Amino acid sequence: MIDRREALRRTALALAGILAGCKARRTPAAAWRPRALDSDQAELLATIAEHILPETDTPGARAVGVHQFIDALVAESYGAEERQRFLAGLAALDGRAFLARPAGEQLALLRELDRAGDPFFRSLKELTLVGYYTSEIGATRELHHAPVPGRYDGCVPLAQIGRTWAV
Repeated sequence: MIDRREALRRTALALAGILAGCKARRTPAAAWRPRALDSDQAELLATIAEHILPETDTPGARAVGVHQFIDALVAESYGAEERQRFLAGLAALDGRAFLARPAGEQLALLRELDRAGDPFFRSLKELTLVGYYTSEIGATRELHHAPVPGRYDGCVPLAQIGRTWAV
């Protein structure tokens, strides 16, 4: 269980990452170079994020650059101790062995980590969700974003709304 202090720390780090992301647009995948991770770690992170939020009728986590968001967060907002903890968590997943597995086995391993309440995996899921839903695609194509709220209608059938509503 996460105590209040740890929850506040995580929230502060996530907010710092969001604010850092406001500085510039996402770098195209071909030109992007990780800053806190090496290329193998970045590929592992992108693969895991895609398992967490796969492509459906909307782009998945890899397509919106969640791995780039997390790399920037770790590089710019994590202190040395938090960065080492994050990198150790990635290392514990044994990236090359993980990536060599078929997708079904990868997903089964991640589900087991989730069921076991693995602290690193829970943190990674949280970062993936924050990165995805604060991206342009996540906010506009996945969520129904209303930049200027309109009238209040307190009784709307769920079928009319469809996905989650964000303002």
